[in-house]
Amino acid sequence: MRAARGKAPGLTSVTIVGGGILGLSCAWELARRGANVAVIEAQRIGAGSSGGHVGALAPHAPENWNHKKAFQLQSLLMAEDFWARVEAAGGLSPGYARTGRVQPVPDAETATRLRARIDEARRRWPAQLQMRLTDTPRAALCPESPTGLWLEDDLTARIAPRAALAALVAAIRSAGGQVIEGQPLRPGDVAGPVLWATGTPGLLDLTQDLNRNIGKGVKGQSALLRHSAADAPQIFADALHIVPHADGTVAIGSTSENDYADLAIDDQLDQIIARARRICPALAEAPVIDRWAGARPRARSRAPLLGRWPGRAETFVANGGFKIGFGMAPKIARVMAALILDGIDDIPEDFRLR
Repeated sequence: MRAARGKAPGLTSVTIVGGGILGLSCAWELARRGANVAVIEAQRIGAGSSGGHVGALAPHAPENWNHKKAFQLQSLLMAEDFWARVEAAGGLSPGYARTGRVQPVPDAETATRLRARIDEARRRWPAQLQMRLTDTPRAALCPESPTGLWLEDDLTARIAPRAALAALVAAIRSAGGQVIEGQPLRPGDVAGPVLWATGTPGLLDLTQDLNRNIGKGVKGQSALLRHSAADAPQIFADALHIVPHADGTVAIGSTSENDYADLAIDDQLDQIIARARRICPALAEAPVIDRWAGARPRARSRAPLLGRWPGRAETFVANGGFKIGFGMAPKIARVMAALILDGIDDIPEDFRLR
């Protein structure tokens, strides 16, 4: 199968299967570089894990530095320009802003450990985007802290997941690309070059094709509350992300459930909402306006899986963006576009699909 194309003959044509954050980001980068792209989505844009609410673009802790953390940092630093280009091309806002993050410090032992983390951040992060301990946090949704101390960082950003997907679709179309929904495909249905970015179903397809465990879906649940705190930093406390968005909402989540009977059941959300209200009393009366449950693709390695699909000519994979897909997307898009269009392989060894 080959979708009809809107650009002039002679351009490289690439089919992207999957309308989540990795598929759309790669499609945009390919289109921006002049490729003729068609995105084919089996259901609807954001039908999988990318259609949640939270959008916390938070860095990994800088201790025990490795390739994954370095790659993520590069991607987070690319994000502002990446999303500005997307918005400029398609005219829709992705809800991106670098608003920072605040975390209460629960005890003196943690405070001591965080001082070492702050030192590592000073070594690894840009000088203008650092973390610090403070007794006067700037968060409108500020949680209480048993120690009277909070950890702040300036690197963390937010994105509105559904708005970001819509912005990418608009940008791709503005560049002459196609986005087609409701067209299920199986590996082998599309002639290359083709990029498979199909989330949890894609991990299961790889597992079956390669006859080894590649990864699985891990269930997550999140909620969206109506509360205006658009410029406030996000909160991370009691293992919850609490993320104010520009549209007068606050997203909270999420769970990580390895064992589940039904993806559609949001049976842990009421407890999550109650915890968030305790952490941030300003949310006590905020109405819940949307609930989400779904599977997030986690590769067995817990790192993104990038590269060529073994044994399949001109077939590529971008998958496994478990919890960090939106944060990794700008860098993943650049790496995959270079591989597909130029044959340049800059994929970190830890991410390589073999």
